[in-house]
Amino acid sequence: MADSKPNDELDWVKIREDLDSDYITETFLEKAKRKTRENPLVPLGTLATVAALTYGLTSFYKGKREMQQYMMRTRVAAQAFTIVCIVAGFILLPKSK
Repeated sequence: MADSKPNDELDWVKIREDLDSDYITETFLEKAKRKTRENPLVPLGTLATVAALTYGLTSFYKGKREMQQYMMRTRVAAQAFTIVCIVAGFILLPKSK
């Protein structure tokens, strides 16, 4: 260690700065927009799931038993749709690049 120069100890800092300059950082909003453009059906399925869940819980609170059951089944269908879209996106996205 006594033979090494003082600048050698900080070479990793320079290497790290060089590596970081190669990568593009994006904000959460930019990443969400990019992911939505890549697979637009996933946010649609997510919104459908949340809407069905919300209306189902509202129906449960109001005592509308039939509507609550219908909306819970709709929620499951919307979740299945979302998962299928995610899997399809994983399969199809690498082939498109």
